[in-house]
Amino acid sequence: MTGSIPDPTTEAAGSPRGLAAVPPTMRPAAAADWQAIWPIWHRIVAEGGTYSYPRDTDERTAAGLWMLPSPAQVFVAELPDEAGRQRIVGSALLKPVQPGAGAHIANASFMIDPDQAGAGLGRALARHVLAEARAAGYRAMQFNAVVETNHAAVRLWTSLGFAILTTVPEAFRHPEHGLVGLHVMHRRL
Repeated sequence: MTGSIPDPTTEAAGSPRGLAAVPPTMRPAAAADWQAIWPIWHRIVAEGGTYSYPRDTDERTAAGLWMLPSPAQVFVAELPDEAGRQRIVGSALLKPVQPGAGAHIANASFMIDPDQAGAGLGRALARHVLAEARAAGYRAMQFNAVVETNHAAVRLWTSLGFAILTTVPEAFRHPEHGLVGLHVMHRRL
């Protein structure tokens, strides 16, 4: 799955909110980071356009879905606030797509603060997670549920070398577009 990802065409055009001035800090998430991840996670899921989680998922359930134990890895992207303190503006979950015999293929999910859309954070976090997946020994990354109407995410993933292997028709109930397809996307690492 992929989350609310900024539009890569805006990034390429040099958005005034682009990352050239202040690149994000990427680091592994700690348990205490959930307090800052939750509002982002909740807002994206409640909007209902990019994830199949129930839109009314409670915080405890959400933490159990996102803050998974090893071999999963959770990362955060941080930017300085007005006072210069680092604040979490995005998170990613990296895990095997399947257990056992399928554990050499990675899967990842991304949540970027919607207020930061167009700032290049999705691309920066994606590159970081791809590098971490490669370093962890994964051979490829597979997304099982990229909502076809999430055009920004589809553009980002294809620009980073992902191919759409298939689209499962009418597999996602979008709050605005009705039944839409889910792309299965893949990239070798």
